[in-house]
Amino acid sequence: MLSGDKNAITQKVAQSIGIDTAFGDLLPEGKVQKVEELKLDKTRVIAFVGDGINDAPVLALSDVGIAMGAMGSDAAIETANVVIQTDQPSKIATAIKIGKATRGIVIQNIVLAFSVKVLVLLLGAGGLATMWEAVFADVGVALLAILNSVRIQKMKF
Repeated sequence: MLSGDKNAITQKVAQSIGIDTAFGDLLPEGKVQKVEELKLDKTRVIAFVGDGINDAPVLALSDVGIAMGAMGSDAAIETANVVIQTDQPSKIATAIKIGKATRGIVIQNIVLAFSVKVLVLLLGAGGLATMWEAVFADVGVALLAILNSVRIQKMKF
């Protein structure tokens, strides 16, 4: 955890939410330096949450920049990859769940599209597929993928 707040407060908050390592009293360049050090380990994915103009450089440097939008500065909001419209950090977990569900549906749609198209291609090469099967392989699969994608709106997170 990197913070510009007093180190004692930073350590207390980090301990209360289960974060092992926390650094307080950091200026914007100190945050940038710490993130650059963390990025040396290529196996890590760095997510940074910020709301102020001082956080914009670190939001840009991190792998995933998350701005808290309700009270956040315009610089932080424009630099971030993700903007949470409320100042509730719990929404970050919800955004991650939505992202994972969306990725799953995208993979389903890709597998569906390729499977049907390859099947119709093979049937067409054998002379067993008509123009209607080819139309379904194109337009029908697109409609099925859209309907599959709409499911994300009904999911509870």
